Amino acid sequence: MNLSVTPGGDAVRPRLNRNALRWCCVAAMVFCIAGCAVGPDYKKVAVEIPQSFKEGVDWQRANANPQASLSSTWWLEYSDTTLTHLVEQAQKANPTIAQAQAAWRLAQADVDVNVASLFPFIGAGASGVRSGAGTAGAVSASGASLPPGVHNFGSADLSAAWELDLWGSIRRQVESSKASAQASDAQLAGVRLSIAASVATDYFALRQSDVDIGLLEQQQQIDARILDMTRASYAQGEASNDSVLAAQDNLELVIADLQATKTSREQHEHALAVLTGVPPASLSIAPVSNYAFIAPTVPLALPSQLLERRYDVVSAERNAAAANAKIGVAEAAFFPTLTLSAQGGFQHNALATLFSAPNRFWTLGPDLAATIFDGGARTAAVHEARATYDKSVGAYRQTVLSAFQNVEDNLSSWNHLAQQAQAFAEIYRRNRQLFDSQHAQYEFGTASEQNVLTQQLTLLLAQQNLSDTQAALTLASVTLIRNLGGGWQWNGANEAPASVATLSSSGNGR
Repeated sequence: MNLSVTPGGDAVRPRLNRNALRWCCVAAMVFCIAGCAVGPDYKKVAVEIPQSFKEGVDWQRANANPQASLSSTWWLEYSDTTLTHLVEQAQKANPTIAQAQAAWRLAQADVDVNVASLFPFIGAGASGVRSGAGTAGAVSASGASLPPGVHNFGSADLSAAWELDLWGSIRRQVESSKASAQASDAQLAGVRLSIAASVATDYFALRQSDVDIGLLEQQQQIDARILDMTRASYAQGEASNDSVLAAQDNLELVIADLQATKTSREQHEHALAVLTGVPPASLSIAPVSNYAFIAPTVPLALPSQLLERRYDVVSAERNAAAANAKIGVAEAAFFPTLTLSAQGGFQHNALATLFSAPNRFWTLGPDLAATIFDGGARTAAVHEARATYDKSVGAYRQTVLSAFQNVEDNLSSWNHLAQQAQAFAEIYRRNRQLFDSQHAQYEFGTASEQNVLTQQLTLLLAQQNLSDTQAALTLASVTLIRNLGGGWQWNGANEAPASVATLSSSGNGR
């Protein structure tokens, strides 16, 4: 190579260029290696999806939207302002939701901690020491000999360290923590949905008790009237003592049922108070004896994304993704770690001249570390990570199967309850006709008052059976909505709300 020597030392430029080229090649190689990550890339677990539901509802394939249940306001479909208020209050003040929110924030913080590991650490420090030594001198903390007298020592330094993620260990950890945070997010959505469904369940059970209490109180009045009439007939010798005893038993049975129903109502009210985050003594819900149960109409076709957004399905799938990333973290432990570190600063025994060139110091260099022997600990860690992933995959598939079972059970219950409600409605209609007939005969004097009262008891029992079945149908709709992940409207901006079918013509008093 011909060198042209010029003033200023240009003859050394080729050597400097070679050094720069060498360092560029090393840096390029390091970053190419850092672009790789050991361990398997995650692929969503394949699960067999049926083309239709067994219980008479079509199954349509569609894209999933796991966040839909977060914005779902399915309880508005029941058109009850009291229920809406209770659910919204529970969403704000329920302690279980607060715990789930804290768990989600904790998962987000864990993501931030792992992401921070991808960046260099930079620190700064400063210290000042004043010490004295007798006539014999002394030894400093660093081991240096100090002459007699008072001494000052000051230092200021700046340090940096960066562990290069050559094998993707940190990136896999970030991937795992992000998937875990998504699972926590799904759990939060699930808790919100569960609390809202619990509020609706307790509320409708309370309203069912309201209706039953009203009907039982009417039965109590009729049974008390029949008992008085039976006693009067017994006094006149027209009825036996057995008839009096039977009438007493009928009255006492109604009183016992009435007390049990009132107890149930009070307990549902207590449960609603706790769900809304207040003591039971702070909540009182006025009774509505003529409450009309309504339920959203189940559409004839349900898209697959409804189950794919179910919080437990989403959470299980994200847990599998997190476990898959942990395999890469375990496998990366077989490779060496490279840490680049640097430190520089000033130190001197005179603070006034501390920051001057003669007092400076610096260190710079890489740190390469590798484990040579660990007794099989890393191999065991990889086996553990793979087993954890396989376990998560099994849990995910089981969760999906259970989700289908839940919906099939709910659809079966819904279908049969709807038929039962229709049958009880017909029974109630016929008993209403019989009661009207008996009442007309009583007006004309061809039927006794006791016959009318007996027929009225039969009518009230038919009304109670119908009301209880309507309440069960409404409760079944809540369970179906819960098992579908928050209703069947997955895009509130584009989808029309579900139509509402009124199960009774009586008013709700709302």
